Amino acid sequence: MKIALLIFLSLVFIPCVYGQTRKELEDQRKKTIEEISYVDNLLKETVKEKSSGINQLKIIGNKLVLRENVISGMKAEIDLLIERIKLNSLSVDLMEKDLIVMRQDYAKTIINFYKASKGNPELGYILSARDFNQGYKRLKYLQQTTKFRHQETDVLIDILEQIEKSKALLKEDLINVSDLKNKEEKQKSMLQQEQEKKQRIVINLGSKEKQLQKELDEKKRIARKIEDEIAKIIEEEKKKSIKTELTPEMKLLSENFAENKGRLPWPVEQGMITSQFGLQQHPILKYVTENNIGIEITSSGKTIARSVFKGQVMSVFPISGANLSIIIRHGKYLTVYQNLINVKVKKGDKVETKQEIAEVFCDVENGSKSILKFMIFEEREKLDPELWITKKK
Repeated sequence: MKIALLIFLSLVFIPCVYGQTRKELEDQRKKTIEEISYVDNLLKETVKEKSSGINQLKIIGNKLVLRENVISGMKAEIDLLIERIKLNSLSVDLMEKDLIVMRQDYAKTIINFYKASKGNPELGYILSARDFNQGYKRLKYLQQTTKFRHQETDVLIDILEQIEKSKALLKEDLINVSDLKNKEEKQKSMLQQEQEKKQRIVINLGSKEKQLQKELDEKKRIARKIEDEIAKIIEEEKKKSIKTELTPEMKLLSENFAENKGRLPWPVEQGMITSQFGLQQHPILKYVTENNIGIEITSSGKTIARSVFKGQVMSVFPISGANLSIIIRHGKYLTVYQNLINVKVKKGDKVETKQEIAEVFCDVENGSKSILKFMIFEEREKLDPELWITKKK
């Protein structure tokens, strides 16, 4: 009976824990597959691999990471199900053994009770008592015996029901494991195809070293232009006032901006980070690194750039060959949005969080991709935007 009770409790409690954990894994897998679908939309416009560039290569790299996450999540789901199958198999085995013992004990109880009352009907058994007290005790004994038989019957029925439920769960889990393993194999096959595609693009880009070096030099030129503009803004601010300290309003804005680190909205509604902040190894050129002053977010089709926090537009300026840039001040912090067209704000305008400020240039010749270059500065100090914007869940 003790074994049956322990197993009964485990069957009630443990499936809830496993079910919750698996639900989380399943939700994460669905979300990741949705992200892969979004990446596919970014890639589908560029049919020819030979026309692919560094951005395309980075998108495929991100897709490989997402695909590996799906496979890893599926393995975790399978492991959870296998553990639950082992537990339920053990539970069923122990309950069935316990059930045999309980049935035997119950049968003996019924037989003994029948033998004891065969020649002594219950009413006669009570009336044949020596006195009232003995009669009352005999009545209570008969009531308790009847109650015990009913309780034993209820326990037997409960255990039988739990065995059937456990067997049904085992069957369902086995089907789920088989289904997940099939899906896992398909994901592995797609991963291999994508890895081969990435390798072909790497080989193709490897033959364009001069072009890649030119693109890298162009990025450095744009970065210098933006940093020069930041320096110019800071110098102008200093000239306006002998004091270099922030006004109370600007100080409060700085504090509010800093308090929202890790919670700022993305500067575009949807997209994926294809270039990260700081010193990065060039994906093709060996022994070459690039020091990015911000991040690049790639989207598809018409994409609206928006302010990540309330502030004031300090500059709207063009960069030759790189469209327009906007700098917004948030106290001592500045955010920079580059590669824009159709600007909707001007210098001096106050903006709110998520306010539309421009469109991101959409490169029709490059699969209709819209690449926003986004930066955050604390005065002249470059900060990693990924640490400031909200994480995708």
